[in-house]
Amino acid sequence: MPEITLIGTGGMLPLPDRWLTSCYYFHNGHALLIDCGEGTQIALTEAACRHNRIDVILLTHLHADHVAGLPGLLLSMGNGGRREPVTIFLPEGRTQVLAGLLAICGGLPFEVRAAELPMDRQSSFVLEDIDPLLTVSSLPLEHSERCLGYSISLARLPEFLPEKAKALGVPVALWKQLHRGGSVTLTDGREVTPEQVTEQNRPPIKLTYCTDTLPIGGIAGFAKGSDLFICEGMYGDEEKKTDMNKKHHTIMQDACRLAGEAGVKQLWLTHYSPACPAPWLYEERLRAIFPNVTCAKDGQKIKL
Repeated sequence: MPEITLIGTGGMLPLPDRWLTSCYYFHNGHALLIDCGEGTQIALTEAACRHNRIDVILLTHLHADHVAGLPGLLLSMGNGGRREPVTIFLPEGRTQVLAGLLAICGGLPFEVRAAELPMDRQSSFVLEDIDPLLTVSSLPLEHSERCLGYSISLARLPEFLPEKAKALGVPVALWKQLHRGGSVTLTDGREVTPEQVTEQNRPPIKLTYCTDTLPIGGIAGFAKGSDLFICEGMYGDEEKKTDMNKKHHTIMQDACRLAGEAGVKQLWLTHYSPACPAPWLYEERLRAIFPNVTCAKDGQKIKL
């Protein structure tokens, strides 16, 4: 099962007790990193997340507080013995900006690949090298810079039911083949299909991550059914809404409303303004809008 770590929860600039917003998704011995602001490599170490497991980096956008830590992280990965390629996904039309940022990373002992994602529609791709059941989807958001939200969905094999296999007389040695979707033929000539010994239609494990955006309606559909929704919450004061919307940001109350519309299981807020030093003070009133909301802190972890 995937383990999610919110590496940092701050927006704009790092604070003495708050790193910039970043998220680490660990599964099957591999990791995906969403955004990499200044100091992310240090924050990863503090959160006990291994740099060299990162195969994929998903950039929401190329504002400095989301990408300024990339050169340092990649150099640390190289110094730590990384030799395998790293793929960076980013909004279309921003590869040259990324190249400029990485110009100081000469001599990396591994290839850095850039893959642009469309800004006029949703898109999806499977991370075959990590797990053929792992799909990443992107959603164009509304910010002052080209910006994407991400959903990471891990499909689950049907649950194997040993008691049904035993009742049908299937030898234990054949259970794995049935669980993987293959039929088996018993010594008496009977054929047993996967449907006879598994529970079908298990929903995927889904994480959705959206920050630096207006609270547009499309986010709710994109996040629908997520086990965990991580969303921007710059401020917890409703009177900040007009100003934040002008700057293409989301306040905590709007994030809670989106979570309710999407029917997510739980909501973690992130990307707090430096002028919001204690976001957890808003939790009680926010639960009146969405009960399972958490004002997340740096290093917060969960296994889904």
